[in-house]
Amino acid sequence: MHYTIHQLEIFLKVVEKQSITRASEELFMSQPAVSIQLKKFQEQFEIPLFEVISRTTHITEFGYEVADAARRIVDEIAQLSTKTMAYKGLLTGKLRIMSVSTGKYIIPFLLTDFLNQNQGVELILDVTNKNEVVKALETNQIDLALVSILPQHLELEHEDLMENKLYFVGKKPSTTQKKQRPDKVFNEHPIIYREQGSGTRINMEAFLRAQGIPTYAKLELTSNEAIKQALLAGLGYSVMPQIGIQKELDQGLLSIIPVQGLPISTTWQLVWLKGKKMSPAAKAYLQHVREHKEELVQRLETANF
Repeated sequence: MHYTIHQLEIFLKVVEKQSITRASEELFMSQPAVSIQLKKFQEQFEIPLFEVISRTTHITEFGYEVADAARRIVDEIAQLSTKTMAYKGLLTGKLRIMSVSTGKYIIPFLLTDFLNQNQGVELILDVTNKNEVVKALETNQIDLALVSILPQHLELEHEDLMENKLYFVGKKPSTTQKKQRPDKVFNEHPIIYREQGSGTRINMEAFLRAQGIPTYAKLELTSNEAIKQALLAGLGYSVMPQIGIQKELDQGLLSIIPVQGLPISTTWQLVWLKGKKMSPAAKAYLQHVREHKEELVQRLETANF
């Protein structure tokens, strides 16, 4: 057999994603390139590793056995690389971080310097919705998570980073700078909601319930970016974090509507399971954030998102 490590990695990604298309996207390869390597890998086995039925990829039982062996091989090679780097006195290993979707504006600023200084560290980063982040924390799949609302049912430790302010925002500016009553504003404007489970939505609905205002999502979108585009198109108004819309506010494309009780203030935090045994890479990263937090926050506050 003459398969390559690259072919093993491609096959493992196809097994993980159950799709050649999604695997090619994750590997930053074209679909034909993935298919060619997969075909070459399959040619070295007399038994099928997968089947494509109605454009859906199905891994065979033998394919899963090969994937288990491939995973062990890839892991062993990664350990060899780690040991080599360690002998050279370099920090190595994997750093697993997840962030809620709005954190995509923040997380690159928190990682760039550390990764540039520690090129032996392999970053595994996933930016997704709050529910997925909580699941990963529950099952101890990650080292750290970036959130603005702490999951109350988990015992967590945290490092506070910066304030997160949520305002009522729309395309048309308010006719007055005086803060208006929430019931008047929310009943007179078409409201756009984030999806269920979103931290922004949780905060927004808690605010509405506290004011005795019904929470009914007539229009619901799955990301702050989608909501921003809807606001720019004049489809309605929403409670949104200032981060991510500052450029539109500065240009006058969006406006903050003054409402009593707003903005809602939360805190961006790095969190991890209480008592978690951190990897050397995770420990070093957390120490880096603590030592450079003031500088990082200043950089974030001056960024034009």
